[in-house]
Amino acid sequence: MKRIIYTLIGLLAFSVSNAQELETLINEALSNNPEIQKFELQYKRASEKVNEVNTIPNTEFGVGYFVSEPETRTGAQQFKISAKQMLPWFGTITSRENYVSSLADAKYEDIVIAKRKLMASVSQSYYNLYANKAKQRVLTENIKLLETYETLALTSVEVGKASAVDVLRLQMRQNEMQQLKDVLSQQFLAEQTNFNKLLNRKNDTAVTVVDSLMMPSEDFEITTKNLALHPELLKFDKLYHSVEQSELLNQKESSPMIGFGLDYINVSERPDMNFSDNGKDIVMPMVSVSIPIFNKKYKSQTKQNELEQQEIRAQKQERLNTLETLLSKAINERISTRISYETQTKNLKQAKDAEDILIKSYETGTIDFNDVLDIQELQLKFQMNQIESVKTYYVQSTIINYLIQ
Repeated sequence: MKRIIYTLIGLLAFSVSNAQELETLINEALSNNPEIQKFELQYKRASEKVNEVNTIPNTEFGVGYFVSEPETRTGAQQFKISAKQMLPWFGTITSRENYVSSLADAKYEDIVIAKRKLMASVSQSYYNLYANKAKQRVLTENIKLLETYETLALTSVEVGKASAVDVLRLQMRQNEMQQLKDVLSQQFLAEQTNFNKLLNRKNDTAVTVVDSLMMPSEDFEITTKNLALHPELLKFDKLYHSVEQSELLNQKESSPMIGFGLDYINVSERPDMNFSDNGKDIVMPMVSVSIPIFNKKYKSQTKQNELEQQEIRAQKQERLNTLETLLSKAINERISTRISYETQTKNLKQAKDAEDILIKSYETGTIDFNDVLDIQELQLKFQMNQIESVKTYYVQSTIINYLIQ
């Protein structure tokens, strides 16, 4: 499990302190998340059942009183006490323990799966928070840039080289970006609540995210063969094994049961008679056998186990197909994201060049504020897309890690 955390942390191309912060957050989530606690309690309960099945049937005791005392040669029988203990066939209890233990092993995989999903969810929520903050910073920078252009426009209006309409357009554009920033602020709070709930914290607990994330220079190695060892698939193997143990138990329970018992009968002395066995009590050891002659129940259980094994094999293949599809999609999406990032980087550089040209044009008194708005809009678009590409890259990487680590 630690190897998965370190792999996720290794994706982050930022300072050591920030990497440790995410690792700390993930560990906090693993310790406090109620879903993890739920699965751990379920596993403990399933493990405790081993002690439940490690028992033999109840010992039977009986007491009888002869209302009409039967007379025998040695005297009248007054009351009877009996004890009986049935014992399952050899190995039956061990088979029960093995079956319950196999169910507990399958339940343990739920913990592993839930932890993997939680780590991915925490990381993805963290990246969403980062992207939101990064977009807010970009909007702040662009608003300041427009304020600079607004100052230039006001100066141009004074000398008759621009109209008041140009100033109003710049102001309206600032208003639009401020609106986008305010909306992002509300979205950040919603995502922060989601993040805190994953860590089982209060909704309004402040979450500090890294200032910048860079696109890694190269992708980490992907070993697709590890997909076959994914806990979602291993769980099906353990369920299949539990059915095998269930069938072994079924065979044992179809065997006879052996019982041992003892009857004690109290006999009263016959009056006015003197002989050696007068009033001698009766002690009768007993052995009994319980044979399941009508064993249709056990044959039906065998057939059910066979069908359940076939069902588990089909479910495993279905889940494997789904996981392979998810992995392929995540890999391709990450490749596409890198292509998109590189394109946005080129576009952003060209937009910066166009901006420099506009500034130089202002120095000659030929600036066109319509072009200013167009370039600014393109620049904002490229910056937003670039942030989204970085976020998507890391989100897809967490999906890949969930599947193969």
